[in-house]
Amino acid sequence: MSLPNQQIDQDQLVARLRAKKADAFSYLYDNYSAAIYGSISRIINDEDVAQEVLQDAFMKFWDKIDQYDAKKGRFFTWMVNISRNLAIDKLRSKEMKKVGKTDTIENYVSGIEQSRLNHLNVDGIGLKETLATLREEERFILEMAYFKGYTQSEISDEFDIPLGTVKTRLRMGLKNLRKVLQVE
Repeated sequence: MSLPNQQIDQDQLVARLRAKKADAFSYLYDNYSAAIYGSISRIINDEDVAQEVLQDAFMKFWDKIDQYDAKKGRFFTWMVNISRNLAIDKLRSKEMKKVGKTDTIENYVSGIEQSRLNHLNVDGIGLKETLATLREEERFILEMAYFKGYTQSEISDEFDIPLGTVKTRLRMGLKNLRKVLQVE
């Protein structure tokens, strides 16, 4: 069965990946790599490092496909969570911290500019407007945690906000988003 030019549903794709079919992996990469790269590049501004994390993510999808459980969520969400965690782990790695300490000012300024561009291109599904319905402090915590990759402790330390306050604002922000989106 040749997959590249045809659409297959999520269950078929997962089944073929579990059977370790190479054409399923090619289909997965061809159809999902751009979206996965987008989620990684929101966290990692260095294109080469983001590409490296992308490759690691797809290898992890291949190796860990048996751990995917459709009862727990959509396949795409599972992939995004793996990618996001790999990107955050990469940012926290000694290798990246060492590189960050030796960056030139031009790289730093370029990173800030890229970060602003990423922030402005939140996406076209109305997320920016939905987040605008939240209180400023809730929106800030959600953006730091989900778009910038900060942990609750890092937000607390970096922005001098008590950890309990960070947790409360995050919880309330998510609760308020659920109300706006009417998600149970």
